[in-house]
Amino acid sequence: MRRSTLRRTGAAVAAVTSLALALTACGGTTKSDVKKESGGAAAPAGEADPDAPTKKGLTVGFLPKQVNNPYFTTADKGGQKAVEALGSTFKEVGPTSATDTAGQVSYVNTLTQQQVDAIAVSAQDPGALCTALKQAMKNGIKVVTYDSDTTPGCRNVFISQAGAEDLGRTQIQLLAEQIGFKGEIAILSAAQTATNQNLWIDYMKDELKDPKYKDVKLVKVAYGNDDAQQSFQQTQGLLQEYPKLAGIVSPTTVGIKAAAQYLSGSKYKGKVKLSGLGTPNDLRKYVKNGTVEAFELWDPAKLGALAGHASIALASGQISGKEGQTFEAGDLGTYTIGKDGVISLGKPTVFDRDNIDDFAF
Repeated sequence: MRRSTLRRTGAAVAAVTSLALALTACGGTTKSDVKKESGGAAAPAGEADPDAPTKKGLTVGFLPKQVNNPYFTTADKGGQKAVEALGSTFKEVGPTSATDTAGQVSYVNTLTQQQVDAIAVSAQDPGALCTALKQAMKNGIKVVTYDSDTTPGCRNVFISQAGAEDLGRTQIQLLAEQIGFKGEIAILSAAQTATNQNLWIDYMKDELKDPKYKDVKLVKVAYGNDDAQQSFQQTQGLLQEYPKLAGIVSPTTVGIKAAAQYLSGSKYKGKVKLSGLGTPNDLRKYVKNGTVEAFELWDPAKLGALAGHASIALASGQISGKEGQTFEAGDLGTYTIGKDGVISLGKPTVFDRDNIDDFAF
């Protein structure tokens, strides 16, 4: 697929989501993906009044996979702006490690005890938070997942940065184009349990079954746990293990930045292609110095903002999470809830030397 086609597929390519997240990120799950991943339906959705007034003075707690992660900092600032513009209070809590699932559970319990009106969470694990989130919902707290989903029965709605299939397939398409559809490639992911990462990787592997990739070989999936040092070391290890490696795709903003940092200072700069999900601010210098040719993402600030709007709409009784319900999300426009409570932000954007200076996140 040619770059121009990818951009059209990415809807004029303008938006971080997955991310990236992690920003890491990053978790894009489509309606069918949620069903496939969990085998369950969304939490029971009651009646809603789309004309109900927007409540003010609510408290919305944002719980990212990892605080102080650039991707989630951007996403949650978007959420904060949306929540505060609607006359409510925003608060962010969360673990400092992207693999501290027990820590996420603890923060859910704390927010429940504090009787917040809504919780917006990016789940480190699809099932580990369920007991705590179900308890929160029993206490009348609305639960929104964003970036990375839980099983559907453990929340009211999921804000998907983009379709998992779109993200998985286009990342492979983008890298394959750069390596001329020939050579060994590797994937540098986040944690092995990350819902969004694993969905994308499934679609990457499926995309590679297409005959046009007959000369492209996936040799390894490595995990950097959304830790900069581990991701840097994993990149180094991949190149030592596979000296003929033609390209790396990293569906995580932490991983792709660390890989770019390693490649930029090595003999592989410009020779081993690097793509995946990243933010323009993180990768701008690597695009300009020739380390990275093109990558993609969605706008994390918009992802967080949509999570904030959905949280307030749920807490105000304007929506309940039922398929077909619609709500207004400020400047983002009108959104419709899909099957299993999934709300999709939109298509990913491709960033390269031609447009990277048009974005600042």
